[in-house]
Amino acid sequence: MQLIAPDILAEARGMTGAMAGTITVLGFALWLFGWRWHRFWVVAGITLAAGLIGLNAGRTSGGTQVMAVGILLAVAAGLLALELAKVLAFVAGGCGAWLAVQWVLPQAQELWAVFLCGGLFGLLLYRLWTMLLTSLMGVLLAGHASTLLVEQFWSINTGDWVTRNVAALNGVVVGLVVLGILLQSVSTKDLEPATEPKEEDEEDTEEEPDPPLPSPKNAKPTPRWKKLLTARKTT
Repeated sequence: MQLIAPDILAEARGMTGAMAGTITVLGFALWLFGWRWHRFWVVAGITLAAGLIGLNAGRTSGGTQVMAVGILLAVAAGLLALELAKVLAFVAGGCGAWLAVQWVLPQAQELWAVFLCGGLFGLLLYRLWTMLLTSLMGVLLAGHASTLLVEQFWSINTGDWVTRNVAALNGVVVGLVVLGILLQSVSTKDLEPATEPKEEDEEDTEEEPDPPLPSPKNAKPTPRWKKLLTARKTT
């Protein structure tokens, strides 16, 4: 298995340097800030994927409103992206557990229970799967784009070089993925204590309201006989 694929490099060989540099920066941001910005990545990824699916469906059906179908599907998926992410995590975990058990035990029965258990684990480990996926995609994007940049600036045949160093490149990719997961977990731990003192300060600044003073309208008038008694005592 080649994580840095020569076929992808051959297809993207005509890409400009500016585009390759942008993809490299995007991959680095995805690798480093995957979990911190996971809501943005999830919404952007699902919206983009739904838009491409809508455009493809409109072309195959031969409709005239291809752009409208793509835009509407992208907007609808973007609004439901955060909810769809949990559903996709459940389905992906269930399918992965199903395939793993079927590969290990081909004659296993009651695979629906395996699917449900895998889906539950997918939801429980949602943070870990998100870190793993964003780190892997960031490394792959930055790796392919940076390889194209090296080929453009130094005139090196990167396709042959990648095929000769498959094992080394796979090891580098796996190491960078693990490093990205560690950096994402450390950055999220740094963010959590920073938000707690702010909340405590806000609670301390909130003072209890003073009890309302009795208004003169609500004060009871003194009876007339008390006024007469006080006048006689003074005389």
